[in-house]
Amino acid sequence: MDRLVNTVRPYAWGSTTAIPELLGTPPTGEPQAELWMGAHPGAPSLVDRGTGPVALGDVIAADPEGELGPAAARRFGPRLPFLLKLLAAADPLSLQVHPDLEQARAGFADEEARHVPLDAAHRNYKDADHKPELICALTPFEGLCGFRAPDATAELLAALDVDSLKPYADLLHAHPEDAALREMLTAVLSAERDAMAETVQRAAHAAERLATGTGPHRAAYAAYASIARHYPGDPGVIAAMLLNHVRLQPGEALYLGAGVPHAYLEGLGVEIMANSDNVLRCGLTPKHVDVPELLRIVRFEATEPRVLRPEADPDGAEVYETPVEEFRLSRYALAPGSGPHRLDAGTPQILLCVAGSARLRGADGTELALARGESAYVQAGEPVTADGEGSLFRAVVPAPQ
Repeated sequence: MDRLVNTVRPYAWGSTTAIPELLGTPPTGEPQAELWMGAHPGAPSLVDRGTGPVALGDVIAADPEGELGPAAARRFGPRLPFLLKLLAAADPLSLQVHPDLEQARAGFADEEARHVPLDAAHRNYKDADHKPELICALTPFEGLCGFRAPDATAELLAALDVDSLKPYADLLHAHPEDAALREMLTAVLSAERDAMAETVQRAAHAAERLATGTGPHRAAYAAYASIARHYPGDPGVIAAMLLNHVRLQPGEALYLGAGVPHAYLEGLGVEIMANSDNVLRCGLTPKHVDVPELLRIVRFEATEPRVLRPEADPDGAEVYETPVEEFRLSRYALAPGSGPHRLDAGTPQILLCVAGSARLRGADGTELALARGESAYVQAGEPVTADGEGSLFRAVVPAPQ
């Protein structure tokens, strides 16, 4: 077992208080958006096995089979295939999608062949991996996820009563679902900027008004109005109106697969994802938006967001089931007298305490206490038990089926 020393990423959209409050540290006054736990080269966790702090990625690279287990090392190479985070959003994140594995491999190979620098602002693919992800709410959490049915979005736009939006509403009524969604998103992202900025302003004012009403979309209108205040004139505000508005309660989660447009708006959560940097942005960002590549990656299908609630397993865990090979997230409610939970695995795991405290014990009697906000890395095959009084999240590479 290794206690992790983790890095906080100070992205501008981050909360100034949520992560410090969880960690029990004083706020700095600066945004603290994400706490990373894992071996991503951008901000690897550090471990100390007696010779001083070492990046977890270097520890794994020095002995992939010993750290990951033979099966995970064969499947994913000499790296931890997931990244665990605490995510604290005070302002909206960019509207974005992630490629599937085949698209990521092809896109990365193409940009490598064209000698696009990895740190170039216009580069889309930083690696050859997909980036499925799961967000589990620790506080009430708000986001956008997946396309709403075109007819419902047409009604939402019509209620705004903005003349320049009426052609979009007509378009959504006039075509089959995939064509309607594709044509509207294309039109919004390709529109003349000054004209679109005026449309966004009018739509935002109307959304503010409708958010105080009693209609079925009032919560969504409030979200769109808030987005427009953060990104005035951004075409992404209108693109966001194509998406379902979602609210999660603590303990609820949302899984986001390839090609699904989404944006997180506000709240604190535990996020887990495949260890990739591949993001294509639709708007709500000053960063590069590659419209043709985005349109190639997005899945133009209406979906009803499926809010995940954990399912109990025989070992006492509450599991968030997802269809991916890179990660499995579960949660343990630790309570006095409930007995220790066995957390043995033939693959690596990271344990994160988010409430109360947890005590980890190794087979040799070694103990490691985790306070709220602290985490530990456990290499493959290391027998571990956990007890205490609090809430413990477990991220693990699933065993091969």
